[in-house]
Amino acid sequence: MEKINLPEEIEAQFIALAKNSGVYLEGNIIKMLEDDHPDFKAYLEDALEKDAENRKKRLEMTKQVQDQNKVLEQRAKENDRLMAELKDFTKRIQDQNRELQYKAEENDKLMKDIKVALGVAEKAKEDALNDLSVAQQRTQFELIGTIVKVALFVIVTVGFITTGMYTMAMITESTETTLIGNTWSNLFGILLTNSFSIIGTIMGVKYAQNEKESKEAKESK
Repeated sequence: MEKINLPEEIEAQFIALAKNSGVYLEGNIIKMLEDDHPDFKAYLEDALEKDAENRKKRLEMTKQVQDQNKVLEQRAKENDRLMAELKDFTKRIQDQNRELQYKAEENDKLMKDIKVALGVAEKAKEDALNDLSVAQQRTQFELIGTIVKVALFVIVTVGFITTGMYTMAMITESTETTLIGNTWSNLFGILLTNSFSIIGTIMGVKYAQNEKESKEAKESK
């Protein structure tokens, strides 16, 4: 390979540039220059050494950059994986939130239905109690009426019987007229007393029951 012989003035400028600024030639061009003069030869040797050092530094830097790129690539993959997991986790949270919201709405609806059912049951209970109370009162009134009718019937029947016996005794002028009259009078008094006693007892029981129901109604309020 033929080498290039530079003018001395150019060689002097390269040497001065290296001394003043530390700038040297680089690359294969150093091997192509003629080194006839000692100063320029020394310059070329320094330039080759600097070029080798620079190549070595660039190679190391390239390796470092490649290593850093590998690390960055691994971190990018890790970030992608984490982002995918985060996206999946976020989706699951959203699904759970939607499910919880749906269950909350279902619970609210169920509570409303329960309240309505309780209201209906309470109304039915009140109606049943009112119907039962009316039925009990009607039964009690009917029972009282029946007892009073039976008592009056017994009184009237016994009165007719004893009156008839007393009348028959007076017509036949029987000797037992006085005895029958006394018996008739006593029997009438006993029947009247017992009848009024029965009616009074029934009315007292009815009044006590009404007082009890009124007291229970006030306490329930």
